[in-house]
Amino acid sequence: ISVISFISGQMTDLIYTEKELVQSLKEYIQAEEAKIAAVKSWADKLDMLTQASTADPEGYLAHPVNAYKLVKRLNTVWSELESLVLQDPSDGFISNISVHRQHFPDEEDEKGAAKALMRLQDTYRLDSESFSKGKLPGVRYSALLTVDDCFDMGKTAYNDADYYHAVLWMQQALRQLDAGEEAIVSKVDLLDYLSYSVYQMGDLPRAIELTRRMVALDPTHERAGGNLRYFERLLSKELRESEKSKPEPSMEKPIDLSTYERPRDYLPERETYEALCRGEGVNLTPKRRSRLFCRYQNGNRNPRLLLAPMMEEDEWDSPHIVRFLDALSDAEMEKIKELAKPRLARATVRDPKSGVLTTANYRVSKSAWLEEDIDPVITRVSQRIEDLTGLTVDTAELLQVANYGVGGQYEPHYDFSRKDEPDAFKSLGTGNRVATYLNYMSDVEAGGATVFPDFGAAIWPRKGTAVFWYNLFRSGEGDYRTRHAACPVLVGSKWVANKWIHERGQEFRRPCGLTEVD
Repeated sequence: ISVISFISGQMTDLIYTEKELVQSLKEYIQAEEAKIAAVKSWADKLDMLTQASTADPEGYLAHPVNAYKLVKRLNTVWSELESLVLQDPSDGFISNISVHRQHFPDEEDEKGAAKALMRLQDTYRLDSESFSKGKLPGVRYSALLTVDDCFDMGKTAYNDADYYHAVLWMQQALRQLDAGEEAIVSKVDLLDYLSYSVYQMGDLPRAIELTRRMVALDPTHERAGGNLRYFERLLSKELRESEKSKPEPSMEKPIDLSTYERPRDYLPERETYEALCRGEGVNLTPKRRSRLFCRYQNGNRNPRLLLAPMMEEDEWDSPHIVRFLDALSDAEMEKIKELAKPRLARATVRDPKSGVLTTANYRVSKSAWLEEDIDPVITRVSQRIEDLTGLTVDTAELLQVANYGVGGQYEPHYDFSRKDEPDAFKSLGTGNRVATYLNYMSDVEAGGATVFPDFGAAIWPRKGTAVFWYNLFRSGEGDYRTRHAACPVLVGSKWVANKWIHERGQEFRRPCGLTEVD
């Protein structure tokens, strides 16, 4: 499965690129119109001349000036006209678009964008009509999908044998086509894809009804008749085996999210994870809320925090998750993004078997690693993390900046290495990831929460804040409750800066406990 590889910053660049191309296209049209006007003017003049000359050729040529001008026109004027007609005003436009084309999205990016919409559709339980009519939470601009857009979405799913989403999008395309919307795709083609996808979902009565519609529209269709007979035989066989006397009437109401069961996949906590992304199932009971406090954090009387302590809020009691307010200034966030943008690349994950970093479909984002000495801002942020947490960052990983565009996500995962992958961080020589410090560098209009399926927590992005938790108990054992996920971004763009703090060097800053769960 491909994923969209463009981040929000690059998408913004594409917006301006498209604007430049539109201006170039307008200039080409103006040049083409000027060319046509000039040719038309010459054609009108020459038409008048030829009408006069052909009315009495001999009399016309008897005048020496006419004879001279005829020779001159055929030798000079028509050559100039030939050059005028052969001029290509599109050269500038073609040159401009050729320069920009290398940065354009390709077919895989388009497929990835379609997949991103389907991922959002599943996670936030949005029907195809909501997308088609632009009815999304937090949106500031309207954006409509045409019949052909919906058809292309369905075809993307169909080509991946994802008949569940193929049905949803083909049905939406058919609904809009039936309502009178104009389209390039024909109703027969739509019914062809939809009927077969419905059959693959196991709904024979509806597949038969849709195929009958297709036959009525095009009796000569090469597959419709054969498919209809095949579906009817299958249904008759099913009825005989179930001892039913007559077929059930086909469902006439439109297909929606609840019509067919969504196929299960590889993620066991899929339902819990997605419910938390929607803000459902959060286990923050009144009793648990009563254990949460806010305070000023001075880093155990750290000199850099004594005069300006950091505001700290409890997000969760056990495991303890805190949020630091005003952890980054606007200027710092902008500088970090500026440094990261030219270095951003598709985020990778560590293969648990080989230990090799590779891309994965369950992590859709772009990231960059920023060295300490690249800019004083990075050094200052690292020092602040050390002051607030009391942990040394000398053995921590570099600051990782990640951008999640629309549909960007990171499905449930552990930040620490488990017993089945003991060599995950061996090359670093700094031990396991003892803690995670996560800076939020943007607000997100909808979606994008950090959720913990094991204990039902959802932490929402707030620009300029940071959250912190321990991945390991004091004994060094992993806290499996900290399995977490970055929910898909529904509307907006999510920027984060991660700092993973390792065990080495923490011996006297966070001493070992005496029991496994200390």
